[in-house]
Amino acid sequence: QVQLVESGGGLVQAGGSLRLACTASGSIFNINTMGWYRQAPGKQRELVATISSSGSTNYADSVKGRFTISRDNAKNTMYLQMDSLKPEDTAVYSCNAFVAPDLSSYIRGDQYPYWGQGTQVTVSS
Repeated sequence: QVQLVESGGGLVQAGGSLRLACTASGSIFNINTMGWYRQAPGKQRELVATISSSGSTNYADSVKGRFTISRDNAKNTMYLQMDSLKPEDTAVYSCNAFVAPDLSSYIRGDQYPYWGQGTQVTVSS
């Protein structure tokens, strides 16, 4: 089993910053792509940003230039630095990771998606 735990959410004023972290633990041989997603009340979950194991990144247009995704592979941890926050960034932020649990899975190219439980980010105007 693999567990993803997010931290760093909270309440911040518009224009402020927050840094989220997502740490993976458990049966892990290799973590491929990791990503942050968010879901605001009454809306569907949306992609915020993703990062590959080699560090290639992808951002939603709404956060480009304001958010930065990064990862520390040695610590199985991914980060999301959120600057210039806006009220419309208010949502539950969840992390996702595609994991190969052992060498055999890695060689076969088998990887499995895991999700964290989410952390609330609230931006006041």
